[in-house]
Amino acid sequence: MKRAIFPGSFDPITLGHSDIIKRGVKLFDEVVIAIGINGDKKYMFSLEERKQFIEATFANHPKVKVVTYQGLTVDFCREINAKFILRGLRNPADFEFEKAIAHTNRKLSKIETVFLLTSAKTSFISSSIVRDVIRNNGNYSILVPESVVIKQD
Repeated sequence: MKRAIFPGSFDPITLGHSDIIKRGVKLFDEVVIAIGINGDKKYMFSLEERKQFIEATFANHPKVKVVTYQGLTVDFCREINAKFILRGLRNPADFEFEKAIAHTNRKLSKIETVFLLTSAKTSFISSSIVRDVIRNNGNYSILVPESVVIKQD
């Protein structure tokens, strides 16, 4: 089975994340959306809310699984027998950042990182932009899956 994990904090999940996941399931037998737990980070949404957003978004996608994890991503990959890490790239800065992580992960393990370019229509979206729009009472519904909007109304 070709299993990939798509790790992140997903605070909240965006249409960009959703696009990468939907395209990823065409490449892999299973995509595990792995919500990382980082006690040093301050989140807008609780871990349970973030998990619920993602589960609701992919409720009709049997090849998508949602889990939480702590520690190194490569250790979690070994734990669940995932041979691939799926990542989305929006711009050259993302590439440079993700390239360093991919090289480190490859040095620590045999895990391959697969990069997908975000679609042009979602390439400007980031969770931090969404959080800023939400904090300032803007229309964020055009940036996130419906499951996030329903929770906020």
